[in-house]
Amino acid sequence: MNITRETIDALNAVVKIDITKADYSENVEKILTNYRKTANIPGFRKGQVPMSLVKKQYGKSVLADEVNKTLQEALGKYLNDEKLDVLGSPLPVAQDDLDWESEDFSFAFEIGLSPEFEIKLKAKKALTKYTITADKKMIDDQVINIQKQYGKLVSKTVVGVEDEVTGVFFNDAEGIEATATISLDKLKGKSNLNAFVGANVDDVLTLKTKGLFKDSQDLMTYLKVDRDTSNTLDVQVTFTISEVNTRELADLDQELFDKLFGAGVVNSATELRAKITEDAEKQFVQQADQKFLNDVTEYLVENTKFDLPIKFLQKWLQTAGETELNEQQAKEEFEKSEKSMRYQLIESKLIIDNNLQVNFEDLKAYTSEMIKAQMAQYGQMNPTEKEIDDIVARVLSNQDEVKRISEQLTSQKLLDFYKENVNFKDKKLTYKAFVKEVYGK
Repeated sequence: MNITRETIDALNAVVKIDITKADYSENVEKILTNYRKTANIPGFRKGQVPMSLVKKQYGKSVLADEVNKTLQEALGKYLNDEKLDVLGSPLPVAQDDLDWESEDFSFAFEIGLSPEFEIKLKAKKALTKYTITADKKMIDDQVINIQKQYGKLVSKTVVGVEDEVTGVFFNDAEGIEATATISLDKLKGKSNLNAFVGANVDDVLTLKTKGLFKDSQDLMTYLKVDRDTSNTLDVQVTFTISEVNTRELADLDQELFDKLFGAGVVNSATELRAKITEDAEKQFVQQADQKFLNDVTEYLVENTKFDLPIKFLQKWLQTAGETELNEQQAKEEFEKSEKSMRYQLIESKLIIDNNLQVNFEDLKAYTSEMIKAQMAQYGQMNPTEKEIDDIVARVLSNQDEVKRISEQLTSQKLLDFYKENVNFKDKKLTYKAFVKEVYGK
């Protein structure tokens, strides 16, 4: 066997593999001998079929299989031994004149090579890393929500602004007849609110479905219509009030604190607000980190310049997926995925150059901490080491879970690396201000 490489340019090459009879003949003979032992051909006893007949019937297919197997093994070993960092998969060069009657064969493969490039982590203009805070109004609202949730329902006969109203939405033509309990803060606009406020039990209200609720999802939920219907529904419905309740706020006392967080964890309204603030800001960290990660990714893709073997990759994409693509479809697919390809190359280089690879011990430790946090949410504060180890073993026996957790841990390692090495400025703002600045809402 002889393997040679022709360099086309820095990103493209052709690998040629010459296979001789000595490379495959021994395996072919073994397989045909086994076929002869088991072949069931009319006119011959089992195991007594002439080898010439076996070769005639099976020889070409066995030869093709063994040559292909030898070829793939040789190509894989060559790429590994030569430490060639290839993109996609090698593409066989088509041969119209392949002669399987010959004893020696030559094959060629196009390969796309990964580019060499440098990554500059220090941006001239510092990126922004957000710290999101919980403002007083958010904490006030959360305290009220807790008091409502754990408070008592008090029956009324007249609807007030803060009340919950139960009744039946009805429209015969649209087939709507749905019992619902709604709080008036979900209604959109003063006219809808005024229709309810001051109404009595057994009153029948006439309402328009369009613009009835602040959240369009609520129309689907409360009127029990499907999504498509809720998006276009613009009719009048009646709402017959059957029940009016107000929520008497729960006292901010030790009984409530213990019910929320466990005995003795929170001991005053001040500590409650501090705990709510802490929990909210912990959740905000994840959103701020994801924004920072996205911004660094965008910066690296835009500012790390290198060429790709575009024609090779477009050709590879034609047969890489489950459905074969034509030339134009492959070109469009490349354009859609180019940014992702570029970041994968950048990320891979960062991981290798900075020893950010995830090993099995990392996975075990990360999964263990994740499980402890989940158990703590359900009040299991002191699980034994054996309990944790057993759960970790079960989780990591699932390859899909291993892949998912590995991706999470890799992302976390990269995030920590970026925080240490990327040029950024801190910006502290409330959640509402963050949403407005980042998403324009």
